[in-house]
Amino acid sequence: MDHAAEIINISHVTHSYVMRDEQGNIEEETIALDDVSLAIKEGEFLAVLGSNGSGKSTLARHLNALLLPDDGSVLVDGMDTGDNEKIIEIRRRAGMVFQNPDNQIIGRVVEEDVAFGPENLGLPPEKIRQRVDEALTKLGMQKKRAYSPGKLSGGQKQRVSIAGILAMRPKILILDEPTAMLDPRGRREVLSAAMSLNKDEGITVILITHDMDEAAMADRIVVMDKGRVAMEGTPSEVFRESDKLRAYGLDIPFPAQIAAELKEMGLDIGTVPVTTEELAEALGLKKQSKQSTNTAEHIAEQPV
Repeated sequence: MDHAAEIINISHVTHSYVMRDEQGNIEEETIALDDVSLAIKEGEFLAVLGSNGSGKSTLARHLNALLLPDDGSVLVDGMDTGDNEKIIEIRRRAGMVFQNPDNQIIGRVVEEDVAFGPENLGLPPEKIRQRVDEALTKLGMQKKRAYSPGKLSGGQKQRVSIAGILAMRPKILILDEPTAMLDPRGRREVLSAAMSLNKDEGITVILITHDMDEAAMADRIVVMDKGRVAMEGTPSEVFRESDKLRAYGLDIPFPAQIAAELKEMGLDIGTVPVTTEELAEALGLKKQSKQSTNTAEHIAEQPV
């Protein structure tokens, strides 16, 4: 990962939301991003974590030119989002999925929705069919291709949204709180799909979330607070700083909480586990054992 090429460069970006009165005078100005600089590597799975109002979703919208900086610059695969001639290509390479799939699905049936992007690229029909087939297969939605989106679960709808982006052959997938409206099963479906696209297809994934367990799946975490990058590091490095996270209105995953409690009781397990499997392994339980995993999950469910 350290030697991977840089695919996104955010340099000293500032962005404000301005409210004006009827005469056009500024009534209120809210600074959403305050001198943010960040580099994202090709093939990385990055989680951008933060409480409501931290600036994480505003940052996400700068990554495919839905918003433009007031100051600073954003380069996506070497292209400046401020260059009007590059915006279409930037959005093709950096696809974005929002938290409500109903706002993104426009087709009457699943395959029609997934075909929308490739059709807009002007591809011939045989190429469109190929891309639709590939995208639906990779997202596990091939058997639902003739379904009306209204008959799908929330997780299935979100996978269709991702398939529609995937059919455009993006290099970057930006997920802006994609599981916020989903039940636990839907969350697992979407996160599993995102991880598969990252690991198997090499797509750079940027997950915007306030959920600690989701962030734990990433290669690297960036914590936003009051429009600034407040913390940055691997999940273990970030979750080790539990006091700082709480000051930013965040918590740490249950396994990390358990480890912190054990350390206070005099049992230092020497690591900061971020999943139940890591907790089981740190406690000396066999990772392959179903009983061990169940024990770790039981421990994680206890109040701390």
